[in-house]
Formats: sequence, C-alpha cells, structure tokens
Amino acid sequence: MSETTVLDESRDPLAIAEEWTDGGRDVALATVIETWGSAPRPVGSHLVIDADGNFHGSVSGGCVEGAVVTEALDVIGDGKPRMLEFGVADETAWRVGLSCGGRIKVYVEKLG
Repeated sequence: MSETTVLDESRDPLAIAEEWTDGGRDVALATVIETWGSAPRPVGSHLVIDADGNFHGSVSGGCVEGAVVTEALDVIGDGKPRMLEFGVADETAWRVGLSCGGRIKVYVEKLG
C-alpha cells in the first residue's frame, strides 16, 4: 500500500482481507475472541494485517494494535497461529498500554 492510500475506515476488515488476499498479498487476521472488564472492542472485532505491516480494523481501539501487528507479521512468516492475551494481570499490560483494567484475548491466523 502506498503512503498516499487512504482506506475507508467504515469498510469491513473482512472485506479488506478478501481484497488483499485476492490481490496476492500475504495476510493475517486478528480476531477478538474474549474480553473482560473495560476492553474497548467487543468479541468478534477484527484487524487485518499484510506482510508489509499495513493494517485495517481494530482489536483494542489502539491499546494493543502495535503488539498484534508485530505478532501477525510472525504469523505470516511462519504460518503458525497465535493466541495473544493482554490485560492488567499480564506483564505486557503496561508496555502495550492496556491499563484501563480490561483483558482481551486475540487469535491471529494467516489467511489464504
């Protein structure tokens, strides 16, 4: 994706994932599968990531997207899905900014 490309934020991340995979991109999909407390996105929220680090959607309203994108790039590289957990009881909570008191589980898988 070029720097001048602007995605329509109202578009469904799953539609974007389909376009990207149909266009030959390597793509990972991150899906919120469990929340607790004040997690900012509901179960079923999606973030789609391509091998260049471009992404669309949200799994946390910005709290953990950077960490999820990093893991997704590894998933694209090795093809192995990952279950990620973030929350205040986890030592990564303060590093990724999920200090609002919630917890989320995100499943990341390679598409295509």
